[in-house]
Amino acid sequence: MARAWKFGNDIDTDVIIPGRYLVINDPEELAKHLFEGIRPEFAESVRHGDIIVAGTNFGCGSSREHAPLAIKAAGVEAVIARSFARIFFRNSINIGLPLLICADAEKIDDGDSVVVDISRGIVQNISKKESYPTTPLPPFLQEIVRSGGLLNYTKKQVVRA
Repeated sequence: MARAWKFGNDIDTDVIIPGRYLVINDPEELAKHLFEGIRPEFAESVRHGDIIVAGTNFGCGSSREHAPLAIKAAGVEAVIARSFARIFFRNSINIGLPLLICADAEKIDDGDSVVVDISRGIVQNISKKESYPTTPLPPFLQEIVRSGGLLNYTKKQVVRA
């Protein structure tokens, strides 16, 4: 069971990880600054396995990978939103951070207890005793995420060949 951290629409990469930290390349160090401009308590309070829930266009803005890297390093299990910026989506899958598109994301409140079944594309809201379908990742993207990202997935494919 995970805690849901709720965010709104158009959360851009500068909100996720402020630009002044782009000189940092260590994901764990980046994670210490997640959302500090809008939720200063987030970095210290988020726990391994928690999820982020958002509205539309999550991850808009720049194409840098720092934002999904910091989210993954903080131990976030998945990000669930009504929609994602395309480059953020791609960067997230490439580093092994699962994203799920959920039309009912707004029904999940901040602090709700949820269980996410990434492979089936189901979010169970334990707090409200409701379930919400998501658009599950296609099997090959799920395999990339399970492998820990595109680089690890590619290494496995080379070894198999």
